[in-house]
Amino acid sequence: MLPLLALLFVSGGALRLAPLVPEALARDPAPVEPAQAELPADPLRPLRTSPTSDAELSLQIRERERQVAEREAQLEERAALMAAAEERLRAQIDALQSAESDLSATMALADRAAEDDIARLVAVFGSMKPEDAAAVFTEMDPEFAAGFLARLEPQSAADILAGMEPRLAYALSAIVAGRNALVPRE
Repeated sequence: MLPLLALLFVSGGALRLAPLVPEALARDPAPVEPAQAELPADPLRPLRTSPTSDAELSLQIRERERQVAEREAQLEERAALMAAAEERLRAQIDALQSAESDLSATMALADRAAEDDIARLVAVFGSMKPEDAAAVFTEMDPEFAAGFLARLEPQSAADILAGMEPRLAYALSAIVAGRNALVPRE
């Protein structure tokens, strides 16, 4: 019962205030006085209080724009120079790669020609009389002579070594034997 009575009192109070609400809404609000600091006393006076005039500020902005444009032009020029340098570098790299390829081909031809020459000389020494070949091998540098002996047929090499002084024959045999001693076996 008490909640019902409370509800009736609240409803009655609302009904008494209801005629005042439309009247309050219809009234104009009271004008608010602006603060003196918000509006300038003279409407033509600039809002800022800078010691720099508008003309000076405009000149400074133009000067800054000129400097920025000049800097941009310098950067564009540098970028163009770098692009040109990069292109020249690419061309040089291509030329070097081409030269390297040509050199490799030339070296391969030279190696084949040298190998053909050595093979012919080995055939010549193999077909010579062992005593004559031994006389030639005695005059050769031991490393050079050992290279030919290693390529000769075993019987031809044996016949040539037999016709040489024993100390030189031993030295050439040791060189031939030691050539591949340091090569890995596996």
